Amino acid sequence: MDRAQLPLNALRAFEAAARHLNFTRAAIELHVSQGAVSHQVAALEQRLGTPLFRRLPRGLALTAEGQALVPTVAEAFDRIGATLDLYADGKLREVLNVGVVGTFAAGWLLPRLDAFNRSHPGIDLRLMTNNNRVDLAGEGLDFAIRFGNGAWHGMHAESILDAPLAPLCNAATAERLIEPSALARETLLRSYRADEWPLWFERAGAPCPSLRGPVFDTSLAMAAAAQSGLGVALAPPAMFADALNAGRLVQPFAIEILTGGYWLTRLMSRKDSAAMAAFREWLKQAACPSPSP
Repeated sequence: MDRAQLPLNALRAFEAAARHLNFTRAAIELHVSQGAVSHQVAALEQRLGTPLFRRLPRGLALTAEGQALVPTVAEAFDRIGATLDLYADGKLREVLNVGVVGTFAAGWLLPRLDAFNRSHPGIDLRLMTNNNRVDLAGEGLDFAIRFGNGAWHGMHAESILDAPLAPLCNAATAERLIEPSALARETLLRSYRADEWPLWFERAGAPCPSLRGPVFDTSLAMAAAAQSGLGVALAPPAMFADALNAGRLVQPFAIEILTGGYWLTRLMSRKDSAAMAAFREWLKQAACPSPSP
């Protein structure tokens, strides 16, 4: 079918009528008369050579042909609408899809997001949080910010910042922790990385007790449990600065271990867009700002 001859008004009338299963309600939505909607649908049916609706005493019912057409037409109008929404002040905004491990999103990125949006109004940044397990290709992501050592198969990784781990707990628990060995009497909250607490106790020069505490797939949940008095978390203090400054969490010992950091990753096969390059540069500058003269 020639694109120049696409019956767009008829397709719009059909899509609205298919959602409402009523010509009158479709007409109200489209700000036209009921007769205009009925006429447009009839013209489309004539063009296709098949009925799209069964006219009932009270409303409409889609035929098999109508049901087959609905998803294609609806998706096409949704895509057109989404594209038009990207225009701001006469300029097209570029979409940037970024997956972010939840701890980094809440503890570092979100407080700085307004600064990014103000400095890059032409980028429509869309964030999807995760628990450090992410499929960039399957989820349609341009970037993923994740915690680790930078070694992910098929990925290009750039270091954002280190994230040393330290015990974090609430104030009542901290009062009992005079020395690292006192942790043996507490519930030690753990991540799925089994070596973290043993490494911390080795650095502290104390024996590591038997680890029987709950296991969490995100430091956010672990820190929340520690704040509630359920145990002691081993988490990055830099991601919980607000809670530490407010006294909701306490770091009882200065001893920290470095097991990884936060990395900006993309598929090796993914070429940079202008939005990707702008986000990378902003992220680097925000994470490692230039010293004041």
